[in-house]
Amino acid sequence: MIDILKVCAALGLGYLLGSLNTAVIVGKIYGKDIRNHGSKSAGLTNALRVLGKSAAVLVLVGDILKGIVACLIGLHLGVHVQSGEATNCVSLLAAGAGAVMGHNWPVYFGFKGGKGALTAVTVLFMINWVMALICVALFVIVVASTRYVSLGTICATLLLVALSFVPAFGNTFYFHIFACLMALIVVFKHRENIQRLLSGTENKLTF
Repeated sequence: MIDILKVCAALGLGYLLGSLNTAVIVGKIYGKDIRNHGSKSAGLTNALRVLGKSAAVLVLVGDILKGIVACLIGLHLGVHVQSGEATNCVSLLAAGAGAVMGHNWPVYFGFKGGKGALTAVTVLFMINWVMALICVALFVIVVASTRYVSLGTICATLLLVALSFVPAFGNTFYFHIFACLMALIVVFKHRENIQRLLSGTENKLTF
């Protein structure tokens, strides 16, 4: 039987940790509410555009760290199915999902956050680094060829869903739910980007 209380605790703790939106915090240090500038998204890409490279590095480190810590909390709670592997740790999946939801809808900042891609990929590396590398590779290829960060993020997220059903990875039903939930969240948060991509008005990344 799954320990529902531990899973709920993992989800809640992950959410509270994810709600520490690094882009908003760093933006306030720099004297700006990043949610009022650029794309108005409290994430790494907008931090780079609005605050510059130094601030973006701080956001990068912060978003990665909170994803890692959330996953470690989930692993510590130790609710597993089938085996002790990370992909079978339901509390880890719950904590990771909570961290992404907290980043996107932070309780400390009026539920107005980022789009969760960086935190989500960090969580994925903690769960299955092979799938994470494959998704990152596709992201890099798409961004390098099109210069659309949003398109690369969406493609990589949809690839995760496809990979989750590949028998060779041996993923459980719980991981399928996790992958589909991450895809729904990321695509939902990128709905305006999708509209701009279709209309040809999406901002391109400058190298």
